[in-house]
Amino acid sequence: MPTDLTYERAPAEAMGPVGSVAQTDPMGRSTRTSGPPSGAEAAGTRESGARTVGAGAAGARTGGGQPGGAAAAAPVRGGSAVSEVAALGRAAAVVERRRAQFDRLGPSLLLAAGMLVSLATADLVMSPAGRVAALPLAGAALVLQVWWYTVSPSHRAPSRTTVRYYAVRWALGFALSWVNPFMSLYAVSGYFGAERLLPVRRMKIGLFATAVTLAGAQAGGLPPAGPVSWVLFGAMLGFNVVLVIIFGQMGAKEEERNHLQARTIEELERANTRLQQALDENAALHAQLLVQAREAGVADERRRLAAEIHDTIAQGLTGIIAQLQVVMGATEPDVALEHLEQAAKLARYSLGEARRSVQNLAPAALEHDALPEALEKTVFEWAAREGMPSAFTVTGTAQPLHDEVAATLLRITQEALANAARHSDAARVGVTLSYMDDEVTLDVRDDGRGFDPLSLPRRSGTGGFGLDGMRVRAERIAGTLCVESEPGHGTAVSARVPLVRHDR
Repeated sequence: MPTDLTYERAPAEAMGPVGSVAQTDPMGRSTRTSGPPSGAEAAGTRESGARTVGAGAAGARTGGGQPGGAAAAAPVRGGSAVSEVAALGRAAAVVERRRAQFDRLGPSLLLAAGMLVSLATADLVMSPAGRVAALPLAGAALVLQVWWYTVSPSHRAPSRTTVRYYAVRWALGFALSWVNPFMSLYAVSGYFGAERLLPVRRMKIGLFATAVTLAGAQAGGLPPAGPVSWVLFGAMLGFNVVLVIIFGQMGAKEEERNHLQARTIEELERANTRLQQALDENAALHAQLLVQAREAGVADERRRLAAEIHDTIAQGLTGIIAQLQVVMGATEPDVALEHLEQAAKLARYSLGEARRSVQNLAPAALEHDALPEALEKTVFEWAAREGMPSAFTVTGTAQPLHDEVAATLLRITQEALANAARHSDAARVGVTLSYMDDEVTLDVRDDGRGFDPLSLPRRSGTGGFGLDGMRVRAERIAGTLCVESEPGHGTAVSARVPLVRHDR
């Protein structure tokens, strides 16, 4: 069987210049003549190919796709934020509860302390009339505090009731301090809780009135007994007013901080609620992405196995059938025996390729040989089997390629040769492998009867992979595949893939 195989390091001219193939989509979408890519196109192709082949092509072969980006990440954990918000809320609640308890019980405790001290000093500072007046005043103060203890939980903000309570308490404290200066211990309660009992515009009046009561007690009792007592009273009043102003400002700042903290806690609680919702949504999305990744991996593995079966078992069976048909029509035993041997050899080869496909191994032709040698042997064996003159040419400097790139170009060559044997009725086939700076091109050309790319039917469920399968293989490694054909003028298949070097 005549063959004309050449293995040259020069441009092939027999079937037309390499890299100048009119790129006609077999579905008839576009037709153009393409030469080597520009610098920008080559760089983009090289970068895209490096990403695809180096990081994803092998994963596509195994079907082990993983979800990418934020989607693949595990759900964000917000436990620390939740605990911090809860701790702040609990601390604020404890402070608020203790302050409310002091506002209810504090004046009563101060009243009790003032009465004890007054009883102990009654003989020293109280007149007989003062002793008579002290008992009903203290009783009235006690009744007032008991009443306030029962109603205070329902009065959290200034109101008429709280203003009246503060006024009556101040009046009783002033009267008791007039009777006995030590009863000013009860009058001190006017400093506490004023912001909760009095409106803003009345709070200063209440604090000043309390300062007057305390200044009189500190000056020796009310009313002042002489000029010196009045001077001392004025000095103590000024001192108490200054303290009221200082502590008032400090209290205002503290209150502002408390309000800010309360608002911050509320905002944190709302943010925590939104965060929890986002965590729930993220967990659901994560689970959904895992399911989709598994499904995508299964689907990709099915496509890979389907393509491998088409490229190995289906093509092998086609060759075996062709050899057996020759045997059935042969009249000479030697011819029949020769074709039977070829059929058996092809069956063994196809079985080995099928096993390697299941194990996701590289094609047997690439196990010991580089791509140029593997393509040369493939073309030689195909030419010998089909009895069709063929030529194989290599241009450029051969370089070791990534396994996925080499396997893809080998499978495209096998499929293109199988298509030529089945459909072209050609007298000659040429295969050219060209190494360029940043890409590798493969051209398979025949001088057969050709076809109209616009009239190609869509692949059916029972049909082969053919041109679509070759195109998918090229695109999986960021390459392209173009077909030029015309009835009566042969067919040219051109694949361009990034030059991704061997990674080992």
